[in-house]
Parts: sequence; structure tokens; C-alpha cells
Amino acid sequence: QVQLVESGGGLVQAGGSLRLSCAASGRTSRTSVMGWFRQAPGKEREFVAAISWIGAVTSYADFVKGRFTISRDNAKNTVHLQMNSLKPEDTAVYYCAAKEGVYNANYNYWGQGTQVTVSS
Repeated sequence: QVQLVESGGGLVQAGGSLRLSCAASGRTSRTSVMGWFRQAPGKEREFVAAISWIGAVTSYADFVKGRFTISRDNAKNTVHLQMNSLKPEDTAVYYCAAKEGVYNANYNYWGQGTQVTVSS
């Protein structure tokens, strides 16, 4: 199996920054793409960003483009999400996820999430 552990969440003021990390362990060779999702209270889980292990191909949700940057360290099996210019509406639990396939939309593995709270 693949285990994902998020860290780096916390409380910040609007306009501030946070850097989330996701450490992957287990059979990480099964995964091809790592992603970040978020879920606010009463809202559905939504896609934030993704990156491929090979080639570092990235994709972003429109609402974070220009503010968030996803990156990966293959040697450490770690993915980061640098979040700048945070807004109160960014408040959510952020989840790290991984999927085995490139073309399928479903993610196979999920972390427990880390809380990000942005004060106004």
C-alpha cells in the first residue's frame, strides 16, 4: 500500500503564506501522479493542484493559479504545495492524494488531511 502524511497546515492571516508537505511511503512506485485537494465545511472536496513524478507536469485549479505552486522531490518521495496570497476562502482541510494511472481521474490513495485556516 501507499501511505500519505500531510504537514504544514496552520493559522495565517489573509495575504500570508503556508507551505504544505506530503510524505509518501510504502509502495510509492505504484503512483504516477500526486495531487492536492481541499474541503471546506459544508462543501464538496475540490481539486487544487497535481504533479507527475516523471516530468513534473503540473495542473492547477483556476482559483489558485498564480498563488499556489506544487512541486515534488522524487528522492524523498515528498510533494509540496506552496500557498501564497492566502484568502479566507482558502480555509479548508487540505488532502494529499496519489493515483496510479495518468489518464484516469480517480485517485487511489489519500492522506488524513491538514487544516489550513486563513483569518480575515
